[in-house]
Amino acid sequence: LKNQSSSTSGFILLGLSSNPHLQKPLFTIFLTMYLVTLVGNMLIILAIRSDSRLHTPMYFFLSNLSFMDICFTTVIVPKMLANLLSETKGISYVGCLVQMYFFMALANTDSYLLASMAIDRLVAICNPLHYDVAMRPHRCLLMLLGSCTISHLHALFRVLLMSRLSFCASHVIKHFFCDTQPVLKLSCSDTSSSQTVIMVETLAVISTPCLCILFSYLRIIVTVLRIPSAAGKWKAFSTCGSHLTVVILFYGSVIYVYFRPLSMYSVVKDRVATVMYTVVTPMLNPFIYSLRNKDMKRGLRKLRDRIHS
Repeated sequence: LKNQSSSTSGFILLGLSSNPHLQKPLFTIFLTMYLVTLVGNMLIILAIRSDSRLHTPMYFFLSNLSFMDICFTTVIVPKMLANLLSETKGISYVGCLVQMYFFMALANTDSYLLASMAIDRLVAICNPLHYDVAMRPHRCLLMLLGSCTISHLHALFRVLLMSRLSFCASHVIKHFFCDTQPVLKLSCSDTSSSQTVIMVETLAVISTPCLCILFSYLRIIVTVLRIPSAAGKWKAFSTCGSHLTVVILFYGSVIYVYFRPLSMYSVVKDRVATVMYTVVTPMLNPFIYSLRNKDMKRGLRKLRDRIHS
C-alpha cells in the first residue's frame, strides 16, 4: 500500500445524508432493516437445515444465498450505523480497502449463486428425468466453491488496482461505504486506464452469471410454452417466480450503478440504487422465498413447532 497520505489520514464516509436531524431517524430505519435481514435469513437457513424434505439442490443454494446475504449486509451496515451516531465518520485507508474487498467478494458470490439457482430450475423443468444425476450434491458443492473462488479473485484484483491510486486532496467519500466509483472520484491519479480495466473486468465477471440466468430462462420459457395445459404452465412458472423476482431486484440496481462511465456518476441516485441491492434486497429475500413457497412455509412451521415444543 504505497499511498502514505491516505494510509495515515484515511477517509471520511459522508453517509446517506449530511443533515444532522436525519442521522437518528436513519439509524433507527437501517438498524430495523438490518435486524430483519439477520432474523429473516437465519430463519431460512434453520428451516432448511431442520426439514429433511428441503435437503435438495434448490434449497442448498437458497440457504447459502441467505448466509451470503447476512455476511454481505454485515460488511456494510454496522459501519454505516456507527457513522450515523458518530461525528467523525472516519474509516482508515486499510479498513476502506478491506470493506471494498469483502463487499465485492460477497456481492459477486450472491450473483453466481443466483446463476446456480437458475441452472437448477433449468434442469428441473427442461430435463426432470436427469435432475438427480445432473444436480448431484458434489456438483452443487463444486458450483458453490467455484462461485466463491471467482468472486474472491475478482475482489482481490480490484483492491490491488485501487491500492495503486493516490489521493491528494479531498478524502471525503460521498457514499455510506467504500465503493469503487466514489473512491475513484477522489483520486488525483490518472484513472482513465483503471476505469477501462475495471469496466472490462466487471463486465466479464458480472455478465457471466447474468447471461447464464438469461439463457436458462429463455430455455425454461420455450419448454413451458410447449406444455399443453394452462395448469401445467402455471405450476412450472410458479417454481421460478421467487427466484426471478430476486434476480430483477438485484441485477436491476447493480447494472444501473456499475455499467456507466465515471462521468455519469450521480451521488444521490447511485446511493439510492446501492441501498436497493445492499440493504433492501437481502432483507426482502426471506419474504420473497417464503411467502410464495409452500415447501418453505411448511419448513418454517416445522421450525416454529420445534422451538415451541
